[in-house]
Amino acid sequence: MDSDAFTLHLPAERTTPVVFSSPHSGADYPEAFVSQSLLDRHTIRSSEDAFVDRLFSAAPAHGAPLLAARIPRAYLDLNRAADELDPAVIEGIDRAPHNPRVSSGLGVIPRVVAGGRAIYRGKLPRKEVESRLLRVWHPYHSTLKTLLDESLAQFGEAVLIDCHSMPHEAIEAHSRPGHPRPDVVLGDRFGAAASRQIVDRIEAAFAAAGLRTARNAPFAGAYIAQAYGRPSRNQHVVQIEIDRALYMDESRIEPRADFLQFQRLVTRVIADITAPLAGRMPLAAE
Repeated sequence: MDSDAFTLHLPAERTTPVVFSSPHSGADYPEAFVSQSLLDRHTIRSSEDAFVDRLFSAAPAHGAPLLAARIPRAYLDLNRAADELDPAVIEGIDRAPHNPRVSSGLGVIPRVVAGGRAIYRGKLPRKEVESRLLRVWHPYHSTLKTLLDESLAQFGEAVLIDCHSMPHEAIEAHSRPGHPRPDVVLGDRFGAAASRQIVDRIEAAFAAAGLRTARNAPFAGAYIAQAYGRPSRNQHVVQIEIDRALYMDESRIEPRADFLQFQRLVTRVIADITAPLAGRMPLAAE
Protein backbone atom coordinates (compact mmCIF):
# COMPACT_ATOMS: atom_id res chain seq x y z
CA MET A 1 0.00 0.00 0.00
CA ASP A 2 1.48 3.32 -1.09
CA SER A 3 0.64 6.98 -0.63
CA ASP A 4 2.55 10.21 -1.15
CA ALA A 5 3.48 10.07 2.53
CA PHE A 6 4.47 6.44 3.10
CA THR A 7 4.72 2.88 1.88
CA LEU A 8 3.01 0.18 3.94
CA HIS A 9 4.44 -3.31 3.52
CA LEU A 10 1.96 -5.87 4.83
CA PRO A 11 2.63 -9.54 5.56
CA ALA A 12 0.59 -12.25 3.89
CA GLU A 13 -0.69 -12.99 7.40
CA ARG A 14 -0.12 -11.08 10.61
CA THR A 15 1.29 -13.60 13.05
CA THR A 16 2.72 -11.24 15.66
CA PRO A 17 1.59 -8.14 17.55
CA VAL A 18 4.82 -6.41 16.48
CA VAL A 19 4.68 -3.45 14.08
CA PHE A 20 7.78 -1.84 12.58
CA SER A 21 7.90 1.80 11.50
CA SER A 22 10.61 3.92 9.91
CA PRO A 23 9.51 7.57 10.06
CA HIS A 24 12.83 9.17 9.08
CA SER A 25 14.02 7.07 6.12
CA GLY A 26 11.99 8.92 3.48
CA ALA A 27 14.04 10.10 0.51
CA ASP A 28 11.43 11.48 -1.92
CA TYR A 29 12.47 15.14 -1.92
CA PRO A 30 9.87 17.36 -3.64
CA GLU A 31 11.50 19.53 -6.28
CA ALA A 32 9.78 22.66 -4.99
CA PHE A 33 11.19 21.97 -1.53
CA VAL A 34 14.74 21.47 -2.79
CA SER A 35 14.59 24.61 -4.90
CA GLN A 36 13.46 26.78 -1.96
CA SER A 37 16.17 25.43 0.33
CA LEU A 38 19.58 26.97 1.04
CA LEU A 39 21.10 23.48 1.01
CA ASP A 40 22.33 21.34 -1.85
CA ARG A 41 20.82 17.93 -2.56
CA HIS A 42 23.51 16.12 -0.57
CA THR A 43 23.60 18.31 2.54
CA ILE A 44 19.84 18.34 2.90
CA ARG A 45 19.96 14.57 3.41
CA SER A 46 22.14 14.77 6.53
CA SER A 47 19.19 14.31 8.93
CA GLU A 48 17.80 11.37 6.96
CA ASP A 49 17.82 7.85 8.44
CA ALA A 50 19.06 6.60 5.09
CA PHE A 51 18.45 2.93 4.28
CA VAL A 52 16.81 2.08 7.62
CA ASP A 53 13.66 0.95 5.81
CA ARG A 54 15.86 -1.42 3.78
CA LEU A 55 17.49 -2.80 6.93
CA PHE A 56 14.07 -3.78 8.31
CA SER A 57 12.55 -4.84 4.99
CA ALA A 58 12.22 -8.49 6.10
CA ALA A 59 9.59 -7.63 8.73
CA PRO A 60 6.60 -8.69 6.56
CA ALA A 61 8.24 -12.07 5.94
CA HIS A 62 8.07 -12.56 9.72
CA GLY A 63 4.40 -11.66 10.00
CA ALA A 64 4.80 -7.98 10.90
CA PRO A 65 3.80 -4.83 8.98
CA LEU A 66 6.46 -2.28 8.06
CA LEU A 67 5.36 1.34 7.71
CA ALA A 68 8.04 3.42 5.98
CA ALA A 69 7.96 7.15 5.29
CA ARG A 70 8.53 8.38 1.76
CA ILE A 71 8.70 12.10 2.51
CA PRO A 72 12.00 13.10 4.15
CA ARG A 73 12.47 14.33 7.69
CA ALA A 74 13.86 17.68 6.49
CA TYR A 75 10.49 18.37 4.84
CA LEU A 76 8.32 17.19 7.73
CA ASP A 77 9.32 15.29 10.87
CA LEU A 78 6.89 12.46 11.58
CA ASN A 79 8.44 11.92 15.01
CA ARG A 80 7.07 15.25 16.22
CA ALA A 81 3.61 16.34 17.31
CA ALA A 82 1.57 18.21 14.72
CA ASP A 83 1.54 21.27 16.98
CA GLU A 84 5.32 21.46 17.49
CA LEU A 85 5.43 24.53 15.25
CA ASP A 86 8.49 26.75 15.12
CA PRO A 87 7.74 30.51 15.01
CA ALA A 88 11.25 31.08 13.65
CA VAL A 89 10.40 29.31 10.40
CA ILE A 90 6.59 29.51 10.12
CA GLU A 91 4.62 32.72 9.60
CA GLY A 92 1.86 33.62 12.01
CA ILE A 93 2.92 31.32 14.88
CA ASP A 94 2.87 32.79 18.35
CA ARG A 95 5.68 31.82 20.66
CA ALA A 96 4.54 28.83 22.68
CA PRO A 97 5.78 27.47 26.02
CA HIS A 98 9.40 26.33 25.87
CA ASN A 99 9.91 23.18 23.82
CA PRO A 100 13.55 22.04 23.50
CA ARG A 101 12.96 20.36 20.13
CA VAL A 102 11.34 23.45 18.62
CA SER A 103 13.91 25.76 20.19
CA SER A 104 16.72 23.78 18.58
CA GLY A 105 15.08 24.02 15.15
CA LEU A 106 13.74 20.46 15.14
CA GLY A 107 9.99 20.94 15.25
CA VAL A 108 7.50 19.19 12.99
CA ILE A 109 8.69 21.47 10.18
CA PRO A 110 12.45 21.48 10.84
CA ARG A 111 14.35 24.73 10.57
CA VAL A 112 17.75 23.02 10.39
CA VAL A 113 19.36 19.73 9.41
CA ALA A 114 22.22 17.97 11.20
CA GLY A 115 24.93 20.33 12.35
CA GLY A 116 22.46 23.20 12.76
CA ARG A 117 22.53 24.14 9.07
CA ALA A 118 19.53 26.26 8.08
CA ILE A 119 17.14 24.77 5.52
CA TYR A 120 15.25 27.91 4.42
CA ARG A 121 16.02 31.46 3.39
CA GLY A 122 12.99 32.86 5.20
CA LYS A 123 9.72 31.80 6.79
CA LEU A 124 7.10 29.46 5.31
CA PRO A 125 3.47 30.53 4.86
CA ARG A 126 1.13 28.98 7.41
CA LYS A 127 -0.98 27.58 4.57
CA GLU A 128 2.03 25.64 3.22
CA VAL A 129 2.65 24.09 6.62
CA GLU A 130 -1.00 23.12 7.05
CA SER A 131 -0.88 21.48 3.61
CA ARG A 132 2.14 19.39 4.57
CA LEU A 133 0.49 18.25 7.78
CA LEU A 134 -2.67 17.29 5.92
CA ARG A 135 -0.88 15.42 3.13
CA VAL A 136 1.88 13.74 5.14
CA TRP A 137 1.58 13.84 8.94
CA HIS A 138 -2.05 12.91 9.36
CA PRO A 139 -2.10 9.99 6.87
CA TYR A 140 1.05 8.47 8.40
CA HIS A 141 -0.19 8.67 11.96
CA SER A 142 -3.69 7.53 11.07
CA THR A 143 -2.18 4.43 9.47
CA LEU A 144 0.17 3.83 12.40
CA LYS A 145 -2.69 4.07 14.89
CA THR A 146 -4.76 1.64 12.82
CA LEU A 147 -1.93 -0.91 12.76
CA LEU A 148 -1.54 -0.75 16.53
CA ASP A 149 -5.30 -0.99 17.09
CA GLU A 150 -5.37 -4.07 14.86
CA SER A 151 -2.59 -5.70 16.88
CA LEU A 152 -4.44 -5.00 20.12
CA ALA A 153 -7.65 -6.45 18.70
CA GLN A 154 -6.00 -9.58 17.28
CA PHE A 155 -3.34 -10.35 19.89
CA GLY A 156 -4.34 -8.43 23.01
CA GLU A 157 -1.16 -6.37 22.83
CA ALA A 158 0.77 -4.19 20.41
CA VAL A 159 4.53 -3.70 20.18
CA LEU A 160 5.84 -0.90 17.97
CA ILE A 161 9.51 -1.00 16.96
CA ASP A 162 10.28 2.61 15.99
CA CYS A 163 13.32 2.27 13.70
CA HIS A 164 15.99 4.97 13.47
CA SER A 165 19.70 5.49 12.89
CA MET A 166 22.17 7.68 14.76
CA PRO A 167 25.32 9.44 13.59
CA HIS A 168 28.44 7.65 14.76
CA GLU A 169 29.75 10.91 16.22
CA ALA A 170 26.68 11.16 18.46
CA ILE A 171 27.71 7.95 20.17
CA GLU A 172 31.33 9.01 20.45
CA ALA A 173 30.29 12.28 22.09
CA HIS A 174 28.19 10.50 24.73
CA SER A 175 30.48 7.55 25.42
CA ARG A 176 31.94 7.21 28.89
CA PRO A 177 35.66 6.54 29.27
CA GLY A 178 36.34 2.85 29.72
CA HIS A 179 32.94 1.80 28.42
CA PRO A 180 32.50 0.37 24.91
CA ARG A 181 30.30 2.40 22.57
CA PRO A 182 26.86 0.88 21.98
CA ASP A 183 25.91 -0.20 18.48
CA VAL A 184 22.21 0.19 19.26
CA VAL A 185 20.38 2.46 21.69
CA LEU A 186 16.95 1.32 22.89
CA GLY A 187 14.62 4.10 24.00
CA ASP A 188 11.55 3.41 26.12
CA ARG A 189 11.34 6.81 27.81
CA PHE A 190 12.73 5.25 30.98
CA GLY A 191 9.92 2.72 31.21
CA ALA A 192 7.06 5.05 30.32
CA ALA A 193 6.66 3.72 26.76
CA ALA A 194 7.21 -0.04 27.16
CA SER A 195 7.33 -2.71 29.82
CA ARG A 196 10.70 -4.00 31.02
CA GLN A 197 9.80 -7.48 29.72
CA ILE A 198 9.35 -6.16 26.18
CA VAL A 199 12.56 -4.13 26.25
CA ASP A 200 14.49 -7.07 27.70
CA ARG A 201 13.28 -9.28 24.84
CA ILE A 202 14.33 -6.75 22.20
CA GLU A 203 17.68 -6.14 23.86
CA ALA A 204 18.33 -9.90 23.98
CA ALA A 205 17.65 -10.15 20.23
CA PHE A 206 20.29 -7.53 19.44
CA ALA A 207 22.75 -9.06 21.91
CA ALA A 208 22.30 -12.49 20.30
CA ALA A 209 23.31 -10.87 17.00
CA GLY A 210 26.53 -9.64 18.61
CA LEU A 211 25.51 -5.98 18.92
CA ARG A 212 26.21 -3.89 22.01
CA THR A 213 23.20 -2.06 23.41
CA ALA A 214 22.41 0.81 25.75
CA ARG A 215 19.12 2.13 27.07
CA ASN A 216 17.79 5.67 26.89
CA ALA A 217 21.13 7.43 26.54
CA PRO A 218 21.58 9.49 24.51
CA PHE A 219 18.18 8.76 22.91
CA ALA A 220 15.18 7.92 25.10
CA GLY A 221 12.44 8.26 22.49
CA ALA A 222 10.59 11.23 21.03
CA TYR A 223 6.99 11.93 20.00
CA ILE A 224 6.07 8.48 18.66
CA ALA A 225 7.21 6.74 21.84
CA GLN A 226 5.52 9.38 23.96
CA ALA A 227 2.24 9.35 22.05
CA TYR A 228 1.79 5.62 21.44
CA GLY A 229 3.60 3.97 24.34
CA ARG A 230 0.89 2.86 26.77
CA PRO A 231 2.19 -0.17 28.70
CA SER A 232 -0.83 -0.07 31.02
CA ARG A 233 -3.05 -0.96 28.05
CA ASN A 234 -0.55 -3.48 26.60
CA GLN A 235 0.67 -1.08 23.92
CA HIS A 236 4.45 -0.74 23.91
CA VAL A 237 6.87 1.38 21.90
CA VAL A 238 10.63 0.91 21.77
CA GLN A 239 12.72 3.34 19.74
CA ILE A 240 15.71 1.70 18.04
CA GLU A 241 18.74 3.80 17.10
CA ILE A 242 21.42 1.97 15.09
CA ASP A 243 24.92 3.36 14.58
CA ARG A 244 25.05 4.44 10.92
CA ALA A 245 28.73 3.54 10.65
CA LEU A 246 27.77 -0.14 10.86
CA TYR A 247 26.12 -0.18 7.44
CA MET A 248 26.73 3.07 5.53
CA ASP A 249 29.31 5.63 4.54
CA GLU A 250 27.92 8.65 6.38
CA SER A 251 29.81 11.28 4.41
CA ARG A 252 28.73 9.89 1.02
CA ILE A 253 25.30 8.66 2.21
CA GLU A 254 25.85 5.33 0.51
CA PRO A 255 25.51 1.74 1.76
CA ARG A 256 28.76 0.08 2.76
CA ALA A 257 30.07 -2.78 0.66
CA ASP A 258 28.94 -5.20 3.38
CA PHE A 259 25.45 -3.67 3.69
CA LEU A 260 23.71 -6.92 2.78
CA GLN A 261 25.62 -8.77 5.48
CA PHE A 262 24.45 -6.31 8.12
CA GLN A 263 20.93 -6.42 6.70
CA ARG A 264 20.93 -10.21 7.20
CA LEU A 265 22.01 -9.66 10.79
CA VAL A 266 19.06 -7.27 11.32
CA THR A 267 16.78 -9.87 9.77
CA ARG A 268 17.87 -12.35 12.47
CA VAL A 269 17.01 -9.70 15.06
CA ILE A 270 13.57 -9.27 13.49
CA ALA A 271 13.02 -13.04 13.64
CA ASP A 272 13.98 -13.16 17.31
CA ILE A 273 11.77 -10.19 18.22
CA THR A 274 8.70 -11.53 16.44
CA ALA A 275 9.02 -15.27 17.10
CA PRO A 276 8.43 -15.26 20.88
CA LEU A 277 5.29 -13.21 20.38
CA ALA A 278 3.86 -15.14 17.43
CA GLY A 279 0.62 -17.03 17.77
CA ARG A 280 -0.52 -15.48 21.03
CA MET A 281 -4.25 -15.34 21.54
CA PRO A 282 -6.11 -12.13 22.41
CA LEU A 283 -6.34 -11.51 26.14
CA ALA A 284 -10.11 -11.72 25.99
CA ALA A 285 -9.82 -15.35 24.96
CA GLU A 286 -7.42 -16.31 27.74
